Amino acid sequence: MTTTPAEMAEHWSGRHDGDGPEHARWHQLVQVMGLHGHDEAAEPAAEPHVALLGFRSEEGVRRNQGRVGAAEGPVALRRALAPLALHGPLARGEVGLHDLGDAETLGEELEAGQAAAAELTARALDRPGSRLTVVLGGGHETAWSSYLGLVGSRKGPGAGTSTGTGAGAGTGTGAVTGTDTRAGTGTGTGTGAAAGAADPGMTSAERRWGVLNLDAHFDLRDEPQPTSGTPFAQMAEAEEAAGRTLHYAVLGIAEPSNTGALFATARRLGVQWWTDEQCLAAGADGIRDVVAQFAADLDVLYLTIDLDVLPAAVAPGVSAPAAYGVPLPLIAAAVQAAASSGKLALLDVVELNPALDIEGRTARAAARLIDDAVRTVVGGSA
Repeated sequence: MTTTPAEMAEHWSGRHDGDGPEHARWHQLVQVMGLHGHDEAAEPAAEPHVALLGFRSEEGVRRNQGRVGAAEGPVALRRALAPLALHGPLARGEVGLHDLGDAETLGEELEAGQAAAAELTARALDRPGSRLTVVLGGGHETAWSSYLGLVGSRKGPGAGTSTGTGAGAGTGTGAVTGTDTRAGTGTGTGTGAAAGAADPGMTSAERRWGVLNLDAHFDLRDEPQPTSGTPFAQMAEAEEAAGRTLHYAVLGIAEPSNTGALFATARRLGVQWWTDEQCLAAGADGIRDVVAQFAADLDVLYLTIDLDVLPAAVAPGVSAPAAYGVPLPLIAAAVQAAASSGKLALLDVVELNPALDIEGRTARAAARLIDDAVRTVVGGSA
């Protein structure tokens, strides 16, 4: 269990070819910072940055009768990201990479863990200079905490409403790990517009947000308690209670993995979706177009990637491997289109189960998608 900055930093290690931008890799430039014992006065200057945080949780998967192990996902994702090369403003340190530590579900206290993760996510979104917040899951119960964090942040439609309320928020004893170790000192300039930046003249009630889910499943289950299969049903209920409509799209739906009842719920809620077969038929250009169309009607975009959308040969390390799946280049096209929209504020990557992975395939595919999103948002290509 990650409990100290030193242990967190150990995950960020890898090959060292030299110093300077021409040799830069993630592990050389990530700053382990954390927000445990949060002190506004101790926050770094408004340096442009991408914030990363983890949610060590698998209780939602267990409740959903899946194979547990996703709580180790954040560690595996950090290790897979660590050796990747950086370019442009990321390599030059003009846009920082800040690791804020982990929230954790303790035992079966899922609702408390989600509340802790939501608080950490809201703080990450509200940090001065934030260009993108990346949440490393965790089962897909992570999506509910991401939602609570977004609506509780200044970028969400609630603009500061409490993240401890709403369907399934719950109470109890969650945990946040990680501690500030060094603040960024450079101011930097970076390139491109800040992703997810809200119009200062727009009220929170006018701000329109939506969630794009890359997933084989709708995750719209009606259950007596929250699971990894209920987050978007929870969001729909919470949005209705707030007088809003959930804007929800899914790419990659596997028809044999979703019952007629789930399709009926999706139709009732006005969900937009493409099946895995439709994604393959449309190709990369078609996927880019549909993502651009969905984002065009939004002010803030939240992207969630459930790794079981990928073919089992690419992503064996998930609770429910896909028999068909959407090829990695097509999922990458969707990620890049979302990141280039200028609306993307929040990304989470979920359902990695390192104990089920083969030669790190799933972790590496996930790391590539995260890297694609970060580079696209900040203009960090070679």
